[in-house]
Amino acid sequence: MKTAIGLMSGTSLDGIDAAIVTTDGEKIESFGEDFGYLYDPSFREKLRSLLGKLPQERAEISLIEQELTQLHGEVVQKLIQKSGLRSQDIDYIGFHGHTITHLPDQGLTWQIGDGQELAQMTGIPVISDFRSNDVASGGEGAPLVPVFHRALADYLPKPLCILNIGGVANVSWIGLLGQMIAFDTGPGNALLDDWVFQKTGKLMDHGGSLATSGVVNLAILDNLMDHPYFQRNSPKSLDRNTFSNADVHRLSVADGAATLAAFTAQSVACSLDLFPQMPLRWLVTGGGRHNQAIMASLRDRLTVPVDPVEVVGWKGDALEAQAFAFLAVRSVRGLAQTFPGTTGVADASPGGVLWEPVS
Repeated sequence: MKTAIGLMSGTSLDGIDAAIVTTDGEKIESFGEDFGYLYDPSFREKLRSLLGKLPQERAEISLIEQELTQLHGEVVQKLIQKSGLRSQDIDYIGFHGHTITHLPDQGLTWQIGDGQELAQMTGIPVISDFRSNDVASGGEGAPLVPVFHRALADYLPKPLCILNIGGVANVSWIGLLGQMIAFDTGPGNALLDDWVFQKTGKLMDHGGSLATSGVVNLAILDNLMDHPYFQRNSPKSLDRNTFSNADVHRLSVADGAATLAAFTAQSVACSLDLFPQMPLRWLVTGGGRHNQAIMASLRDRLTVPVDPVEVVGWKGDALEAQAFAFLAVRSVRGLAQTFPGTTGVADASPGGVLWEPVS
């Protein structure tokens, strides 16, 4: 068994999640401490300004990438201090970096963050660049977490769906025999967060209070659902900027929020047609599980129980970071992390690049 730290900076642009996991990359022995760091508004806007950039623009983003890496290094040290461990007690760091562009149909996925620099800062081997090998092999490069979800849910009745609502929402369907189907369902929190920020200056609709107070515009919702993405079969994945909230701009703040929350839930409901068997339940992780409008809308549209992952003892705020600790160990062992049913890659494929500290 190895002890690893996983790091995640997600499409919600909110901050860095970090978590400690002891695992062999197949079974999970234990979970350690976790830690969350919120980006300050100025750095969040720097990250937002990079969305959609292309690799040929790397020189323009180098200073922000350095700052991102520095922040991750500081988070690692704070987590180690919180846990009472020492750096030498950590075998690996799984460093996802921050996705600024994801266009797998063009053979491109780009997560910024300097793995070598993070290894130097921490003195711990770092695994980064988890998605590129899958995309180069013909896969979508996302979602990466289903194999972790399968290990995590080993003891739960199946079929089971685990829904992660971050900036983009993705689902892992796990079958009776451990089969995995996964894909991005559609928008998560990103459109709603952006709408609330544009209209109120607040970072998000805390608890879904705005959306709960509004009325869904069904005509606009139908128009949003007319996007060709929802006609595609799985596996499939999204860039954060695939969808726009422009359709709701003539609505009040509350009605726009309600409509965008319903859009997230309706796009999840569309995924039911892509599963070979209906799930017994849905477990929801990511920031969207805190939005009561999204959760209520999901319960209205899905025919089985829909619960936050805390009901089975998992920590939703740490889950994605835990996944990258798990994937780091899989990477070092050369174990597959993406599969035909999760990313559309032809054969189960390993991923990640190892960076050793240089003395």
